[in-house]
Amino acid sequence: MPKDEGIGASTKRREDVRFLTGKGRYTDDINVAGQAYVYFLRSNIAHGTINGIDTSAAEAAPGVIKVFTAADFEGVGGMPCGWQVTDRHGEAMQEPKHPILAEGKVRHVGEPVAAVVAETLAQARDAAEKINLDIAELPAVIDMVAATKDGATKVHDDLSSNLCYDWGFVEENRDAVAEAIDGAHHVTVLELKNQRLVANPMEPRVALGDFNAATGDHTLYTTSQNPHVIRLLMGAFVLGIPEHKLTVIAPDVGGGFGTKIFHYQEEAFCTFAAKAVGRPVKWTADRSEAFMSDAHGRDHVTKIELALDENGKFLALRTDTYANMGAYLSTFAPSVPTWLHGTLMAGNYTTPLIYVNVKAVFTNTVPVDAYRGAGRPEATFQLERVIDKAAQEMGIDPIDLRRRNFIQPDQFPYATPVAVEYDTGNYGATLDKLIEIADINGFDARRAESEKRGKLRGLGVNCYIEACGIAPSNLVGQLGARAGLYDAATVRVNATGSISVMVGAHSHGQGHETTFPQVIAEMLGIGADQVEIVHGDTSKVPFGMGTYGSRSLAVCGSAMVRATEKVINKAKKIAAHLMEASESDVEFANGEFSVAGTDKKVAWGDVTLAAYVPHNYPLEDIEPGLEETAFYDPANFTYPAGAYACEVEVDPDTGKVQVMSFAAADDFGNVINPMIVDGQVHGGIAQGIGQALLESCVYDDDGQLLTGSYMDYAMPRADDLPSYVVDHSCQTPCTHNPLGVKGCGEAGAIGSPPALVNAVVNALADRGVTHIDMPLSPARVWAAMNKAH
Repeated sequence: MPKDEGIGASTKRREDVRFLTGKGRYTDDINVAGQAYVYFLRSNIAHGTINGIDTSAAEAAPGVIKVFTAADFEGVGGMPCGWQVTDRHGEAMQEPKHPILAEGKVRHVGEPVAAVVAETLAQARDAAEKINLDIAELPAVIDMVAATKDGATKVHDDLSSNLCYDWGFVEENRDAVAEAIDGAHHVTVLELKNQRLVANPMEPRVALGDFNAATGDHTLYTTSQNPHVIRLLMGAFVLGIPEHKLTVIAPDVGGGFGTKIFHYQEEAFCTFAAKAVGRPVKWTADRSEAFMSDAHGRDHVTKIELALDENGKFLALRTDTYANMGAYLSTFAPSVPTWLHGTLMAGNYTTPLIYVNVKAVFTNTVPVDAYRGAGRPEATFQLERVIDKAAQEMGIDPIDLRRRNFIQPDQFPYATPVAVEYDTGNYGATLDKLIEIADINGFDARRAESEKRGKLRGLGVNCYIEACGIAPSNLVGQLGARAGLYDAATVRVNATGSISVMVGAHSHGQGHETTFPQVIAEMLGIGADQVEIVHGDTSKVPFGMGTYGSRSLAVCGSAMVRATEKVINKAKKIAAHLMEASESDVEFANGEFSVAGTDKKVAWGDVTLAAYVPHNYPLEDIEPGLEETAFYDPANFTYPAGAYACEVEVDPDTGKVQVMSFAAADDFGNVINPMIVDGQVHGGIAQGIGQALLESCVYDDDGQLLTGSYMDYAMPRADDLPSYVVDHSCQTPCTHNPLGVKGCGEAGAIGSPPALVNAVVNALADRGVTHIDMPLSPARVWAAMNKAH
């Protein structure tokens, strides 16, 4: 095997050849003979009672095949929620039905009310305009806090209130935390918002349903990060289709960031409608439609309190958060502000007492679910902002304050007070590396130079930890997950020695087709070009829980390693027979089998051929063929960690913030492909800077989406972003998966917002500014500095 192909090599992404030459095959590129098109008529009001829907004119319009309303889905299940949260009183969360098409009421702008299937999309759209909706508008509930007050209009009439759950964690710590805060030398209090975001992947969502009347087989082509989960949820809980009669195929996927994890109404509709009309049915979202139909992210309002002693040691932490669920519960929404957030509130620190309270609230807005980082960015932002504010209040250097409270290397494995155990880490080492690569010691000189130009320069640091590879299944089951979170892989060795690997993970930009073969090549000592990765098709892959939470290598990659180990063990049996040796004496390295202490050798290709041409080995001991499957259920989460630094200049006349430099030092455990890791971190930082400076999804009091296009929703552009300095040399390998990997896909989006906000507040500290909510627009920054000054 060439040394530039295995683990640790910065191999160029093989999939980029087709992506960069326009040869990618995305869901919208797929067309099935005889397909029709669907256009969804969506509500233009946030809350109202449906008194009637007159579809007669639409049904008579040219090209119309059928018009669907909720009446066509009687007996069909609603969209399922994949995670149940039990509140601090031991009660299960309130869980309203989420229909495919609105039933009885509309509950957010963009909710589909009717659907027109026609010969062309233009005909379907024209016909939809002829549908007469009689909807009596009701007051919209937009503000989370107001939604929980007595007398608030209810989003769901059949629920007792708009409160989905009131979650406390760890509940037995509640009184002890309160006592510690009441008696502390110093308590820092900070109220902040983590604003609502829209994921905006490059490729909008698409669904194409097909039905074979001759066999009863359904096929759904969709833009999904986890096709097996879509098959399970849609087949079992919505449409009642046996899994062996339902295939879900996700071809190339142009970005996801979490928003393509979930099962959506349009997928179920197209699958259902294809059978109902006897034609394939296709839907492709336009960008404005995506703004009001894709699940949104974040949207938390929090009060956080940090208690410290006279030396700056953390004594206790308490948070109270309102988390917006939107109008319905998306697939994994309940888990995001609870188990993916509360369990990370210890951060990198030895805080002995922590209590987290989360009130999840229904509002007349688009449902909210996981977005890059999912709960971990929210936890990190709260924690790292309150630490910086505490440092400012107590006159302690913010870097020194963090060091005083770090978990030390000799304390691992470290059990936190929020129910997780970190296996490895060295937070001081990543901080030291950050100080080096960011040249933090040279900051004062750079600040002086900025002042000469009339600019205010600030430095912000952030230390983060996250939980990735969400598992194990027995734990998440206790926490409310309604599915296991293992993964699977099948390694099929062909007779000539090449390999096809069927994996449950699905790439939407992570480079699986490059990194996964690097692992196999390293294990077998063959060229990575001999390894093909197959994913995204439930008819070809045994099973899999998809790609999210930086789980691809940690979970699915581990399944692939286990399957490959099985292949090697069987191949040793065949090699032993070919060399007339004992199996226990056979060694395997660099693509060759050898007998220890002898010069007997046999090549990988000879053994694989013998597996399929078994002319000369005992079939009673060895089956023909060389193919193995493994399922892998992790023993624990993985815990990537790191330290980030950001320097900004603020124009005191306008409030404009310019990011001057950004540095990231991460501990991802073992790194398979450094170049791909660099790219993942770069992308995450870009998204984090976008949130910190630019992005915000805004509704007015009537529930109208004010940021429903790129004219209103400010995505980061190239000139908003600096060049990054990134490093991942501080590696403490994960102890409980065979690759020692921790995951890298979300780190940049977790660590960058607090680093940037800390930098801006640092720049304005002399003017009395202690906090500014994201996004830090020029208007907000200017107002803050002038109000405080």
